[in-house]
Amino acid sequence: MIIAVDGPAASGKGTIARALARHYDLPHLDTGLLYRAVAMTVQRLELDGSKEADAVAACDFDDSLLADPGLRSDAIGQLASVVSAHPLVRASLFQRQRRFANQPGGAVLDGRDIGTVIAPEADAKLFIKATPQIRARRRHAELHAHGATISFDKVLADIRARDARDSGRSTAPLIQAPDSSLLDTSFLTIEESVRRAIGLVEARRAG
Repeated sequence: MIIAVDGPAASGKGTIARALARHYDLPHLDTGLLYRAVAMTVQRLELDGSKEADAVAACDFDDSLLADPGLRSDAIGQLASVVSAHPLVRASLFQRQRRFANQPGGAVLDGRDIGTVIAPEADAKLFIKATPQIRARRRHAELHAHGATISFDKVLADIRARDARDSGRSTAPLIQAPDSSLLDTSFLTIEESVRRAIGLVEARRAG
């Protein structure tokens, strides 16, 4: 069984995808980490992530980089949103994601184009959303818990800028697949969100 979980930054899609992977005993891939790894490689090699050739040159990273905690920083996240807009970067990472999705037994993948591009044949597709203000509040709290001093207004502006980049890019934009189930986590606890997500997957399997 392949489960595709899509949605914007801080919507809760990663938390839900990990919970689904545990529930169904499936491997999980946060595809956003691949783009963060490209961003970190761009940074380490002192390349220009806004240039497609530089970003593509950073795509040949070792899988061990995916375990680097530095990938979770806000700066890397912002740069990842920039490099992910390049069509050739997305093409370079496409097969890596397809192989993960099509492994024996299936998998859970979360990102922004799983249900539309990476695994359009997925058995269950979820699109996770929440209001920009609530997503910014979540991200702001997360950053402060790690010692960052960024203001809420800056986090909200960054969230909106990332939404615009992700939804407006020409290749694999962030959109809800027509056959995906919508889950708005704005006013749900993590436990409620996970419970509803499992219910949506079960409904799709039964159907």
